[in-house]
Amino acid sequence: METYFLLILVFLGLLAAFDLFVGVSNDAVNFLNSAVGSRVSSFRVIMIVASLGVLIGATFSSGMMEVARSGVFNPQMFSFSEVMIIFFAVMITDVLLLDIFNSLGLPTSTTVSIVFELLGGAVAVASYKIFQTDTSWINNIGAYINNEKGLAIISGILISVIVAFVAGTIIQFATRLIFSFEYQKAYRWFGSSFGGLSITSILYFLVMKGAEGASFMKPEYIQWMNHHTWSIIIFSFIGLTIIFQVLISIFNFNVFKIIILGGTFALAFAFAGNDLVNFIGVPLAALDSYGTYQSSGGVNILSMESLLHAVKTPTSYLLLAGLIMVATLWFSKKAQKVIQTSINLSSSTRGAKEQFGSSMLGRKIVRNTLKVNRVMEQIIPSSMQTFISNRLEQPARKKGDIQLPFDQVRASINLIVSSILIASATSLKLPLSTTYVTFMVAMGSSFADGAWDRESAVYRISGVMTVIGGWFVTAFTAFTICLLVAISVTYTGSVGSIIWMVLVCAVLIKSNFISSKKKKEEAINSMEKLDKNFICRHMNESVTQYHIRCVKLYKTGIYAFLNEDLKTLRKCKNEGIALFDEVSKKRGEYYRFAVEGSEDKIDRDAHYYYYRVYSNLKEISHNLKSTLGGAYNHVDNNHRVYKGVLRGNLEKVVLEMEQLQTITANYTSGQETDEHVYNSRVEAAVLLINTIQKEMMGRIEEDDLSLRGSEMYLNLLQLAREMTNRFSLMALLQHELVDRCGTTTQTP
Repeated sequence: METYFLLILVFLGLLAAFDLFVGVSNDAVNFLNSAVGSRVSSFRVIMIVASLGVLIGATFSSGMMEVARSGVFNPQMFSFSEVMIIFFAVMITDVLLLDIFNSLGLPTSTTVSIVFELLGGAVAVASYKIFQTDTSWINNIGAYINNEKGLAIISGILISVIVAFVAGTIIQFATRLIFSFEYQKAYRWFGSSFGGLSITSILYFLVMKGAEGASFMKPEYIQWMNHHTWSIIIFSFIGLTIIFQVLISIFNFNVFKIIILGGTFALAFAFAGNDLVNFIGVPLAALDSYGTYQSSGGVNILSMESLLHAVKTPTSYLLLAGLIMVATLWFSKKAQKVIQTSINLSSSTRGAKEQFGSSMLGRKIVRNTLKVNRVMEQIIPSSMQTFISNRLEQPARKKGDIQLPFDQVRASINLIVSSILIASATSLKLPLSTTYVTFMVAMGSSFADGAWDRESAVYRISGVMTVIGGWFVTAFTAFTICLLVAISVTYTGSVGSIIWMVLVCAVLIKSNFISSKKKKEEAINSMEKLDKNFICRHMNESVTQYHIRCVKLYKTGIYAFLNEDLKTLRKCKNEGIALFDEVSKKRGEYYRFAVEGSEDKIDRDAHYYYYRVYSNLKEISHNLKSTLGGAYNHVDNNHRVYKGVLRGNLEKVVLEMEQLQTITANYTSGQETDEHVYNSRVEAAVLLINTIQKEMMGRIEEDDLSLRGSEMYLNLLQLAREMTNRFSLMALLQHELVDRCGTTTQTP
């Protein structure tokens, strides 16, 4: 039995390391998005600052470890074997849930996950014990759960959503009125005091309020800081303000750079201090439980009352965890995906394609807000409206300048407000959701800045609701899955534990170390540059690929239709929908070209050719999607398909489409340069389709075709003509673009 518990303990340790990797990949958005979005410094510098914050902040998280030990359930009510089942189920559920959310690119709360997993595991094991004694579940379950602390944690998480949004909105609005979007002028007068206040706040809430949770802090140091609190605050503010004013006046230094980098350090520090318990708290509690088990001589029915006692976590453990977190920051690709989601939702960029669609609730909120806004315009004096409008007016942007997701003023507020709220909760030993806080502060500040205008508000609100909804889904899912895992292990013992170990390892390996084909294609097809040469090479490659895909999809759909293969037709229909969505998204890049493109005429011409080519691709994919959908419905409704001559003619069209695709590829790559020969071949293909159409219309009575069957046949032929004409037009556009750009057709 001792070997079994030792195996569980080792596995929990391995999961802790992996949980750090998965959790930090998700939570990196919390302290990196503001600095990355404002581009205040190079990504390398931002990462170094954040890494230092994480590493040092990890040593301040010792006091938070009590949450995993006794914050959710009463350990004295459980035996050693029972708490090991709870801890095992918690870690299994935690790494799986976080990995799923990371793969989807959605930020979620590791705090919510761990709290509800502990609750689910405890309820499962407690319920089993209660049912074994044949007593009332309702009357006895409360004795096993730490109701007071649990409710405080859950209510704190929920309240933090509102507090963070309101604080972000109010503070950002007030700051913007002071600095406006032309903050380079105002900060010479107010930048030093703003910087002094910001950095002093960071020092107070992180160092002074968080000192009690530091594993290395001595009581006399804490007592001295508590006794001289106001002196430290006043002298820090005055000293920093003077230093910043000197830097601004003499060296024309950008104080916001110090504030943002300092805020990044502070938020990374606060994140590690508050959230480290979510990743290693459970394994460390299991390790302490195992120590108690060994000291008792291997009595696994021993009550785990020892977990009630507060202990200082060894600094070596905290530093090791901090190093793993730092390594994750530098090497996790999923972290970058989650960062992009948060930046997109809080971005000031307007009019471009939004990441999330609209929702009915989002539309109603926007509509009602507009009504309230019209009422407020009647109440607020016009002079005040003019003043506010002028302060919130964004400066005109020069052509070719890159529009940042948000400026340095908003980045500073995001970081300072978030770090203060999180550090305050850490000092109270309350596991606040860093994701909730940072995300909602960013949403509040973007709302105050007018980033949610009529072009984007409904999508931003829908996106926020999607992310927040994901957090609440996480709570329910974490509770349910952990409860089921704990029950299964309780009934199956070591066999069930080993099965879960193998299953988790297989899922994590597949998710994190086996790249999918789709991800590779996305990396290849991404549009990162806007210059003419890249666009020219990109189109020569992508159009050929799309031509091959469309012809293959057309062929597969035709034969599945003729053979009444409903399963393959359904697959073709879904592929057609996916193709249309993919092409539509890429066509939308023309908007970014217009906004971020250069003044070079040839570059602008290349952008226009890109628009024309992808507009044709969009029409082809739309018709392909519609026609394949119609073919699927035709077969699904058990209508007749074509035989004899009509079937043979469709097969001829498919063969002609394949041959023409090969010829078009040779023409666009330069292997066939005679334009007249190519055009003649295209005309011959169109002539074949026209001939088959005429022949079909003459066979309506002979083959007893219904109107529905005739329409379906003509639609299939019309799709072939559409593809032939549009791909030949794209080939000519590609040739013309190559001539105008003076480049080659070599693929990137």
